[in-house]
Amino acid sequence: MTNQQIMLCEGLDRAFLGLTREWSGHVRAVYDYDRAVKVFMDRDGMTAEEATEWMDFNVVGAFVGEATPLWVNRMRIKSLRRRAGEVE
Repeated sequence: MTNQQIMLCEGLDRAFLGLTREWSGHVRAVYDYDRAVKVFMDRDGMTAEEATEWMDFNVVGAFVGEATPLWVNRMRIKSLRRRAGEVE
């Protein structure tokens, strides 16, 4: 790993998944999107709709440079293939 600063999202430790390494050598924090939404619901008393809107606009939509964390929507490969219209 390089000696660069890794940006973490304050208050979202429960949603942290790990780190990614990019071809360029950058290392970024990776978070679970749905877990982060749940954190906002539990901690801040938001509804699912409010928490999702907050995530999309204020968290996922915030670019803070090359160290901006990545957000993962977990799914099974079968679900992805169905979305893409592939036949199993």
